[in-house]
Amino acid sequence: MSSKVVYLTLLLDAPLQSWGFASRFQRRTTGLHPTKSGVIGMISAAMGLAKGSQKESEILPQLLRLPMTSIVIPGHKQSTWQDNAEDLPLRRMEDFHTVQHTRRASGTINRDAVITRRQYLLDAHFGVILEGDSVLLEQVASALLDPQWGVWFGRKNCIPAAPIYRGLFTTQNEALRLLIDDVPLEYLTVVTEVDRFDEGTDSIPDQPISFGDDKSSGPDARRFAVRRVKIQPGIRLPAKE
Repeated sequence: MSSKVVYLTLLLDAPLQSWGFASRFQRRTTGLHPTKSGVIGMISAAMGLAKGSQKESEILPQLLRLPMTSIVIPGHKQSTWQDNAEDLPLRRMEDFHTVQHTRRASGTINRDAVITRRQYLLDAHFGVILEGDSVLLEQVASALLDPQWGVWFGRKNCIPAAPIYRGLFTTQNEALRLLIDDVPLEYLTVVTEVDRFDEGTDSIPDQPISFGDDKSSGPDARRFAVRRVKIQPGIRLPAKE
């Protein structure tokens, strides 16, 4: 079977999203754009790749080689009383939890209340484009259309509000047009991967090496590498006349 380079286009739309890359213990933060670990984890679930399995070890490296571009797509709220739409800013919400009877690392039960703070993005809309081999991305597309396991945006309570898979295209311009129509890209916040350190603006530890056991220190441990990205903030859209 012959292969070629194609562009897999995804739309991430949900009332709640959470893209953690620096969460520790009781503080679960979220970034302002999708992480590669979150997107690849979602695809791995759709493909039925068990964490730490042989199948994951074979396919995960192929998924990691796919360059990822994410775009913040402004949301709009239609006014009930006026014939216009209002921009919805990207906002964070922090959810405060108290949990009892958690299990310590030693295996004993902690009867004291544990406080956790978990952040979410409200009403976020993102476009994601993965570039790579058509054979692999056709498998990914098929899995997203009929996932083996549940898919979500960072956490299990962040359920998609719209279909995720939006198409395979032969050019990036076609993929962009589907996501943002004719809006110039410079008006939007765009995150791209870079090959050289000096080309990037930030380093994020969201490159999954294995989604294995997060309590293990062996070869089946959960591991991530650092990914260098360029974040291009969008300029403000011109006011509509």
